[in-house]
Amino acid sequence: MQFRLGAKVYEGDRPLVMGILNITPDSFYGGSRFPDTNSAVNTVYDMVESGADIIDIGGESSRPGAEQISEDEELSRVIPVIEAISGSISVPVSIDTYKSKVAEAALKAGASVVNDISALRFDPDMVNIIEFSGASVVLMHMQGTPGTMQKNPYYGNVIEEILDFLKKRVDFAVSKGILQDRIIVDPGIGFGKLIEHNLSILRQIKRFHETGCAILVGASRKSLIGAVTGAPVEERLWGTAAITAHCVVQGVEIHRVHDIKAIRQVCDVAAAIRG
Repeated sequence: MQFRLGAKVYEGDRPLVMGILNITPDSFYGGSRFPDTNSAVNTVYDMVESGADIIDIGGESSRPGAEQISEDEELSRVIPVIEAISGSISVPVSIDTYKSKVAEAALKAGASVVNDISALRFDPDMVNIIEFSGASVVLMHMQGTPGTMQKNPYYGNVIEEILDFLKKRVDFAVSKGILQDRIIVDPGIGFGKLIEHNLSILRQIKRFHETGCAILVGASRKSLIGAVTGAPVEERLWGTAAITAHCVVQGVEIHRVHDIKAIRQVCDVAAAIRG
């Protein structure tokens, strides 16, 4: 499935690795926290050298129970990093935010993708910023907000309900002028889902191509893996690798992860087996 990230066109035949860069003090995995600009910039260069195809930069944690931070604080965390790497790396930069002013500033600083956990619902100006800039967008499913999403999430039919939600959000984005080949869908592993919901999503992950868009999966080191294996977050690389290999075989285009070098190898081998 052909899709675009910024100026780049992808055919979907080679799985893309999206590297997670959290410029926060409170992300759920300590190995992804980069609270200062210099360490974050150096990590970006390491990620690209290790095989990252996209860098996803976020300044506000969206872990379960996370509290919101101010717009100014988020801007002060992410913009210096984006400005520092703009023009010096060859891969697209994604801004992980649901705030239109943060997205607008990040796009002006050099980002070309907006990764919106609210799927354009939390800030009514976001869709206009993306349409005007020509950026690509990731639309993610989430029940509630990061602060409430894990408080007894319920679904009658998890696959059909998430698929219906994403189809409607894609239709909304297209109706506002965003080209469909610039839209990526993310079923939102761990965002308002219990373990059985997450497993059901992964079993039927290829169904999300019914939206007409490429798929992103972000399951790296998440509690799903801990629930299945008992491993703490620091020891969940192998569980992440298992999910990634499965998703590659099922045709998922983008894999959002912490461990670039290992997952790049997983993607390449799984894709070779898939043919």
